[in-house]
Amino acid sequence: MKVTRIESAVLAVPMVKPVALSFAEHRLVVATLHTDDGPTGLGYSLCFGGGGAEAVQVYLETRLKPLLLGEDPLFVERLWEKMYRADRGIKRQGVAAYALSALDIGLWDIVGKTAGLPLYKLWGAVTDRVDAYGSGGWGDYAIDDVVGEAQKYAAAGCRYYKMKIHDPDPRENRRRVEAVLKALGERVRLMVDANQKLDVLGAIRQAQALEDLDLVWLEEPVLADDVAGCAEVARAIRIPVATGENAYSRYEFRELIERGAARYLMPDVCRANGFSETLKIGRLAAAHQRLLSPHVVHELSLHVAAALPNAFLVEYMDWAPADLFTGLPHCEGGAFRVPDRPGHGIALAPDALARYRAR
Repeated sequence: MKVTRIESAVLAVPMVKPVALSFAEHRLVVATLHTDDGPTGLGYSLCFGGGGAEAVQVYLETRLKPLLLGEDPLFVERLWEKMYRADRGIKRQGVAAYALSALDIGLWDIVGKTAGLPLYKLWGAVTDRVDAYGSGGWGDYAIDDVVGEAQKYAAAGCRYYKMKIHDPDPRENRRRVEAVLKALGERVRLMVDANQKLDVLGAIRQAQALEDLDLVWLEEPVLADDVAGCAEVARAIRIPVATGENAYSRYEFRELIERGAARYLMPDVCRANGFSETLKIGRLAAAHQRLLSPHVVHELSLHVAAALPNAFLVEYMDWAPADLFTGLPHCEGGAFRVPDRPGHGIALAPDALARYRAR
């Protein structure tokens, strides 16, 4: 079997309220890998808020795609190494990692379809059902928006909800968290996400204002670039720290672990150089008693979580319009049943490219 053709596109995916209060759209870089005598593979990377999608596509088309044409797609690890080591002048982060991720995901889709197995079973399944936490609560939401969204996720059975703490006043953030806790009661536990908006001292002060609320974690308390700062926060506060959505390789996650910067690690399969590297990150985390909670794209992350014994929760952010994909899993009782279709089980809807292609 050989890869004969790779087609890519950037899709503009409009958001609906309440997410649209903070983001009008996201952009999706989609790659379809065709073979001469086998299945096609779908890979994609979600560029949150649309940032950098066109650059990701250019890098995919000009630097990585030529490396795969004519190759056997079943040699995924060999091809991953070929792509990862292709450009020694740049690190495999940001644009390059998003592009590699889309192609790696597409290659694994082909492998699963060829084997006739869903990926989580191909990798050695732990479970076929993964719990989820509802995610949102953006800073642009009014309190009523946050509470309404939290109640929607709770109605779907989610026992966890994550909201943002973006106000510069720690007391205002506490007031918003308390409003959600009051509305949901003891049936739902909360996480909070600073989205890198604080410095070390600000993060410590914010955590101190929330410590008595029994939060599951405080996410990205400082800039993702500042591992030492994150570790300083983690040592100083009583709320466990979660981070990793903006880390791209096992080497960055190794530093997070060695510095004691986080208890929950959050790789994003569309950023962390695909399924291949995310699985390595998950196993590295297991060796150090860290839990893995993959970032966004739950429809892909489910396969990773279901194959790793140290997976905790997947992030359920309802970002995809109903007519974008076929085969999307549904949240029932606060959990997702992992699709049992070969590969990752997701396909673009027949007219999705025409409907959503960015102009």
